[in-house]
Amino acid sequence: MGFMGRWGNTQRLPCPGNISGGETGPAYSVTGSFKRGLTVSGLFILVASCSILFSLYPDQEKFWQLLSVSPLESYLVNLTGAVDSALLQVDLAGPLVAGRMISSETEEHIVVKITQTDAVGTRWRRPQQITYNWTVFLNPRRNEHLVISRTFKIQSRDSILITIGASFLQNQAFPVLMTYQYLHVDVETQVIIAAAILAGVYMLIIFEIIHRTLAAMLGSLTALAALAMIGDRPKLSHVVEWIDFETLALLFGMMILVAIFSETGFFDYCAVKAYQFSRGRVWPMIIMLCVIAAVLSAFLDNVTTMLLFTPVTIRLCEVLNLDPRQVLIAEVIFTNIGGAATAIGDPPNVIIVSNQDLRKMGLEFAGFTAHMFVGIFFILLTSFPFLRLLYWNKKLYNKEPSEIVELKHEIHVWHMTAQHINPASREETMIRSLLLGKVQALEQLLAWKLHTFHTQISQEDKNWEINILELQKKHRISDRTLLAKCLIVLGVVIFTFFLNSFVPGIHLDLGWIAIMGALWLLILADIHDFEIILHRVEWATLLFFAALFVLMEALAHLHLIEYIGEQTALLIKMVPEDQRLAVAIILIVWVSAIASSLIDNIPFTATMIPVLLNLSQDPEVSLPVQPLMYSLALGACLGGNGTLIGASANVVCAGIAEQHGYGFSFMEFFRLGFPLMVVSCTVGMCYLLVAHVVVGWN
Repeated sequence: MGFMGRWGNTQRLPCPGNISGGETGPAYSVTGSFKRGLTVSGLFILVASCSILFSLYPDQEKFWQLLSVSPLESYLVNLTGAVDSALLQVDLAGPLVAGRMISSETEEHIVVKITQTDAVGTRWRRPQQITYNWTVFLNPRRNEHLVISRTFKIQSRDSILITIGASFLQNQAFPVLMTYQYLHVDVETQVIIAAAILAGVYMLIIFEIIHRTLAAMLGSLTALAALAMIGDRPKLSHVVEWIDFETLALLFGMMILVAIFSETGFFDYCAVKAYQFSRGRVWPMIIMLCVIAAVLSAFLDNVTTMLLFTPVTIRLCEVLNLDPRQVLIAEVIFTNIGGAATAIGDPPNVIIVSNQDLRKMGLEFAGFTAHMFVGIFFILLTSFPFLRLLYWNKKLYNKEPSEIVELKHEIHVWHMTAQHINPASREETMIRSLLLGKVQALEQLLAWKLHTFHTQISQEDKNWEINILELQKKHRISDRTLLAKCLIVLGVVIFTFFLNSFVPGIHLDLGWIAIMGALWLLILADIHDFEIILHRVEWATLLFFAALFVLMEALAHLHLIEYIGEQTALLIKMVPEDQRLAVAIILIVWVSAIASSLIDNIPFTATMIPVLLNLSQDPEVSLPVQPLMYSLALGACLGGNGTLIGASANVVCAGIAEQHGYGFSFMEFFRLGFPLMVVSCTVGMCYLLVAHVVVGWN
């Protein structure tokens, strides 16, 4: 991320009259080179160590046993003579469900009993017996194949007996797959290792030591090495399965659509129209963009919204000589807020509403959307004034005249074009040399302008009517035929997104829809130079998401997410009964928000749902499940604004902005996103407390 070409930073270009640079330059260069060399050496040692550790342990082969369980007989597995170990992990596969059903006494379920007897008795102590009971419920529709795991603490050299029984409505046998393995590290140590890996990845990203994509890849390798050390090294095929290819396909397809769309000049046209509607006033324009982004993201995927909005915002800011980074951060924050308003706006909401157990308990689409929409409405009313307060002392305009800003952008474009040319032939080498010569000439011109030009632009352009006429002449629709084709295809894609959420007859997920839309437009647009389109795809962003999926799944295997959920449930149980609902709402909102700002909210939501289901149906707790799920949804969705990698839309926006030369860092996003996350979660928490504790809207 050190490459960024940020317009507001001090330039390291040779400037006439720069006398002091000759004194401090060499010392700074030597110190910087030494620190960089030390950093690279340390990271290389870490990578080499993880690679060696990963190679020393074999893949964990899971030998699945096909069991036939029934109410009439039980299946026994005797593990006498087990090796020294700390944990026994048992996996079951079949048409199972992760959470408990409504009436657990009458539902069909399987009971796994782990019994271990201390074989070493003494004259003062009899052999002790420890028993664990694990109940797994069957899916009534029998249409899903799910793998469920649970880990049990065991004593070394114990005699272990696994008993599997069943409680079915009919006396019939039921096939279930089972496997088990020993882990050599206890859960607490695994959680500490996972937390350390996550903290290390964040340090690399926060301090911009390496690019965030490389940091995610390094974290994934470290987490896989940790899994290998504890005896749970996954196969390469399993690691590939951890990647959410639907999200990657959605990103890739929409990037192709946006790349072709940008050839029509439509984004420039929209930027001029937004400038015209705001009558040259900056803050009405920013609020208008944020409102539109929030409304669209309530019905579209947040990533799709930012893929469409980011190029328009960048062109608009270039027209107004604004710093696009500040406007883009505000937009993506309100995109994440707006996505929480409906059941289809954000992936955590989709996961909650689609859960069959929750549907049986009365949590349906319309009711969920009604509850969330009211809360998000109050959050938006509070967030807009707070956003204005955060931007009170920020200079939204560029510090330099538009002429210099455009010249810097031109240098950046020429430099990027030269870097993309692979000097494989003599002609390509010559073209690259010519482009670099052009860059050098422009840098000399820029140095001269910076030295001679000292006037500042005015903070508000009074002649906006004249500017509108000039901009309308300069920024027009360049290809109306291609624009019509793009609008038709994009309209069909977005309409199919809606149908996919409401019509069960469409057997296409969002990724397939985006890929097919990209293929349609590639054919209709008659693209001959396909490599130009591929150059506009954010490959670094796609690779970052792939590495992040592997990292989060590995951290889940290290029990980090499960540990967070269990500790949250334990804290809720410790509270007196009359205050339990209020404390549960507060705790779930903030735990979900903080966790979702640090880890991916999709696996966190999927892990928390069965934890909260068990909590609501525990006779000792007896909490209504609806407030718990609304708290989880608000925290998981709004927590994405806490950090740059807390939500997919943040990463996509940062990647596109970086490609245009306006990349923003982790800390730049954090300084705006985290305070807004705190305010929005506070308002959402107060809304839930009033609605469910005071009013009793359950």
